[in-house]
Amino acid sequence: MHDLVVAGGGPVGLATALHAHRAGLSVLVHEPRGGPVDKACGEGLMPGAVAELAELGVHPHGRDLTGIHYLDDRVGKDVRAEFASGPGRGVRRTVLHAALSERVEAAGIEVDPTPVRTVDDRGDHLVVEGHRARYLVAADGLHSPVRRLVGLEVPHSGRRRFGLRCHVRQAPWSSYVEVHWSRRAEAYVTPVDDDLVGVAVLADAGSRFEDLLADFPVLEQRLTGPRTPVMGAGPLRQRASSRVRGRVLLVGDAAGYVDALTGEGLALGLGQARAAVECLATGRPRRYASVARRLGLRHEALTHLLLRATGQPTVRRHLVPAAARAPWLFSTAVNQLARPVGRTP
Repeated sequence: MHDLVVAGGGPVGLATALHAHRAGLSVLVHEPRGGPVDKACGEGLMPGAVAELAELGVHPHGRDLTGIHYLDDRVGKDVRAEFASGPGRGVRRTVLHAALSERVEAAGIEVDPTPVRTVDDRGDHLVVEGHRARYLVAADGLHSPVRRLVGLEVPHSGRRRFGLRCHVRQAPWSSYVEVHWSRRAEAYVTPVDDDLVGVAVLADAGSRFEDLLADFPVLEQRLTGPRTPVMGAGPLRQRASSRVRGRVLLVGDAAGYVDALTGEGLALGLGQARAAVECLATGRPRRYASVARRLGLRHEALTHLLLRATGQPTVRRHLVPAAARAPWLFSTAVNQLARPVGRTP
């Protein structure tokens, strides 16, 4: 019998497996996708995420990030905030996945190339795809099959936002993550290598990447290199009724997701992975529900607030000018999100 089965071999699932291995638990990962797995995301790691990865001995290649730079070309305003707790890092998703996969392989952790389609609760253990396990951690993403299997899915009928991303082959022009604002979308520009820039756009459903990019003429003029095909993800808002059901724990996007607006999703997922394993290793799995709630409180509150506010055209138009008038407040908000999850400054 395994102590733990992990459903999903993305960054958060692999981090969960590494934490479990370090805690002396026997662990098996289920991941049907072979090779480094790509995903439409901003690819900017907050300092908190960099710290979480470093604890696992993972130092992926990328570009150091100085901070966050908001720009609104419609009004000619911008504001910057530097990370106070050290640099973040722009990292290609495939590079991050490969770095974690190498650590998992070096640790001798088994990866089963089948998806998790059945979870049978036997009371004192689970049977997951024929494997007996004391616990299951679901790290199987935004549209988590395990979340649905165990009855934790909650339908959401509100605003539906999607993310679209491509890469542009050219040298980065800034060490900041640039966030460009228009009347209907945000464009995130992240340097991920010496000759590669990631461009991710967040907007409501039904928008084409090329049309959205046209909202940012200054940015569009800067993007001079060849572009990769566009990838998409969403709808971003996902809800779970709880992060624990019996012997099943949810981490990362599978545990519920608000929006990519504040860019802290991976840092939060990595913090949840660490916390889930700590709760399992100490024999207190139910405690994870309250720990996960506390870990996500800061992130979810700020994301909900910003998402609700920027849904109003008047507020959206004045957001960057207001931040430029109070740079200390903008810096405080950025660094609240940037610091390691679940730790004091």
